[in-house]
Amino acid sequence: MKAVGVTEYGGPEVLTLVEVPRPDPGAGQIRIRVHAATVNPGDTLLRTGDLDETLRSGPLTPPYIPGMEAAGVVDLIGPDTETDLAEGDRVMTIVMPIDATGGAYAEYLVVDADQVTRAPAHTTHAEAATLPMNGLTARLALDVLHLGEGETIAVTGAAGAVGGYALQLAKVDGLRVIADAAPKDEDLVAELGADQIVARGDGVGQRIRQWWPEGVAAVVDGSLQGSDVVPAIRDGGQLAAVRGWDLQGNGDMGQDRGVAVRDVFVPEYTHAHDKLDTLRQLAEQGELTLRVARTYPAAQAAQAHRDLEAGGVRGRLVLTFD
Repeated sequence: MKAVGVTEYGGPEVLTLVEVPRPDPGAGQIRIRVHAATVNPGDTLLRTGDLDETLRSGPLTPPYIPGMEAAGVVDLIGPDTETDLAEGDRVMTIVMPIDATGGAYAEYLVVDADQVTRAPAHTTHAEAATLPMNGLTARLALDVLHLGEGETIAVTGAAGAVGGYALQLAKVDGLRVIADAAPKDEDLVAELGADQIVARGDGVGQRIRQWWPEGVAAVVDGSLQGSDVVPAIRDGGQLAAVRGWDLQGNGDMGQDRGVAVRDVFVPEYTHAHDKLDTLRQLAEQGELTLRVARTYPAAQAAQAHRDLEAGGVRGRLVLTFD
């Protein structure tokens, strides 16, 4: 089968189309014929070698395959697998490329049954692929905060994939949301449901505090602004650190005011089937907006990574395996 693999670490140019054996599902597993896989910031960590120690200590050998979420159809169900899915069903899945099954940039993918759920009705494969990992990251960011209905939360990077889902899920949870946006993104962020919008960039925490003088209960820091957003948080509040940036060397993190930093580590939700399926239901109900920024044939994965790293992407870039 065709896959996008990494045999040496480096820039986007190291991503190449390779032939690898098609995997067979074992007990409790499902093989998916992948039609779409998203390109996420986490994929660049594998490509550049930041995950090398983890990869070399596990069962995988080069070429390493990136990719953390995909959509396609059920191709084969392994023995003794408890599932309500059947061959040919449209599905989406969250994937950990450091696991034995490898990443999502491949024509065929084997995952445990609890990593898979039906794709939202009336969506394309590309749209469905944007939801599992990004949506579960946003869900986990809110879950670690344990906020009560009616509380106020700020979301940075609200025009991005994770930030957009965090904004919409916060509204589903009954929270009041203050979000940041560049001028060109204000209409989008308003459509996603923000109650108040402030300008993004340096000083965003102070601008949020102007709108909410007592300070917000928590921040989901989707754009990794770290200490710059801390002034927005009330004493004893919380910050959900998306993508696990290093908490050291991030300036004043508000510890003297009792601000707690909650790490968001999406592998904890790899097998959270109920939460993944709830995301599907919310998408079908129109509560979550699935945004595809651009699609690329798998052979153009290098260009997709270049475009991701150039910044300014709204929604997700998606590789197609048709």
